[in-house]
Amino acid sequence: MLLARPRGDELDTVRIGITVTKKIGNAVVRNRCKRRLRALARQVIAEAGAPGVDYVLIGRSETPTRDFAQMADELRRALAKVAGTVGA
Repeated sequence: MLLARPRGDELDTVRIGITVTKKIGNAVVRNRCKRRLRALARQVIAEAGAPGVDYVLIGRSETPTRDFAQMADELRRALAKVAGTVGA
């Protein structure tokens, strides 16, 4: 899941937050989720993210086992979908 919000300041940096709840599993599983989401953010948001926007990636139960390429494609689609609402 992806949330985005423009900051409204003059900085052109992209900030990323990652959250994974305890419902997902123990600390090992949650850390695996966070590592995968960080790697996705480096790969996808770095190239397709809008400047001056804060993004939050929320880990779900499928995150630790889902195909990484599929997750990257879904994140690209989510960024494209959110791009229209971020400016509003």
